[in-house]
Amino acid sequence: MSELLRRIDARTKLAGANKLEILLFTLGTDVNTGRKETFGINVFKVREVMRIPEITRAPDMPSAVEGMVSLRGNLVPVVDLARYIGISTDMPPSIMIVTEYNGHTQGFLVGEVDTILRLDWSEMKVPPSMLTARMGGLVTAVTELKDGRLVMMLDVEKILADTSQIDDSHLFASLVPLEKPDRTVFYADDSSVARNQIERTLEALHVKGIGAINGRQAWEELQKIAAQADIAGRPVLDLVQVVLTDVEMPEMDGYVLTKNIKSDHRFAGIPVLMHSSLSSDANRQLGMSVGVDEYVPKFEPHRLAEVLNRMLK
Repeated sequence: MSELLRRIDARTKLAGANKLEILLFTLGTDVNTGRKETFGINVFKVREVMRIPEITRAPDMPSAVEGMVSLRGNLVPVVDLARYIGISTDMPPSIMIVTEYNGHTQGFLVGEVDTILRLDWSEMKVPPSMLTARMGGLVTAVTELKDGRLVMMLDVEKILADTSQIDDSHLFASLVPLEKPDRTVFYADDSSVARNQIERTLEALHVKGIGAINGRQAWEELQKIAAQADIAGRPVLDLVQVVLTDVEMPEMDGYVLTKNIKSDHRFAGIPVLMHSSLSSDANRQLGMSVGVDEYVPKFEPHRLAEVLNRMLK
């Protein structure tokens, strides 16, 4: 087996083991605070890391969007992360991280790339409220390294939503309410943007939603619901008809959440729908390997509504 295939095989085995690999990077030293913050992005989302190529400026774009670059014949938007976050640094960006998710490719300008770190999702914690307020809700998870550095996982979905300036209200206005009432979907996602999209979809379908911000919280809440159903002498299926989960979440990812649900007889008959920005065929297969019933990429309200309609009927 080639070294490349060995690396791919090793990473696919992270699924269901509550583990991930993150690429660490910095934006430079903040001239106002003197701190050099460390950020992280899931390696599954990274296509390549390169020196910044020639960027073509484009008119009428958000200030954080530096412009476009041509990669293999495709125009890719480029976001200056320091400018987007509002950090004035002591050095201009020198590296571009090319990422791919939601079926789209984009580049992020950063100061330096550090290393790839493998860790357990349980080590990624929900950020404290003070940090959430300081970063404007941009940080979805944090972890502390052995050298004392704090690594912050950015809500890339929020960054893209803020910089794309796309009005998506028409996507929800055309959704048709579900024919069968009194349906409940339990959903888990650490991104505020994703939760908002899910809630708008469920509201358009006239479906009740119960939300959680990560897999651990979702599993705890689902167990409470199961206990309530047991006391009432009813199956959990009477209270929750579908579980919708993201993949990447601090403390417990969507793969482990799915395995927990599928191995607990109390949740028999409740389908699990994986809803993720990791939309490649490989990630679909990873979801199916742990028992996911269907896989829908973010953010496609019509596709999500179509699958939910079928499951809830």
